[in-house]
Amino acid sequence: MSSESALDLLTNMLWSAALVAGPVMLATLLVGLTISIFQVATQIQEITLSYVPKIVTAGTMLIILGPWMVSQLTSFATELYLLIPQLGR
Repeated sequence: MSSESALDLLTNMLWSAALVAGPVMLATLLVGLTISIFQVATQIQEITLSYVPKIVTAGTMLIILGPWMVSQLTSFATELYLLIPQLGR
């Protein structure tokens, strides 16, 4: 296995991870930002007001996008398994 092949596998792995985790992280970030702006505007500093909506958003996104995420990870793993015979060269 050459260093170029290893770097290509690493790059594909990082892009797959970003693609799978990105939507959940982005939605949670947007909800957190919205809640923070609301807290600053109203001066309400309740701890649960920031955590609960983010947890609910992350859970909802995982439920909605779960099948797509699993299919992306499965296709990446399948590609890796198909590359195993070529790695010995």
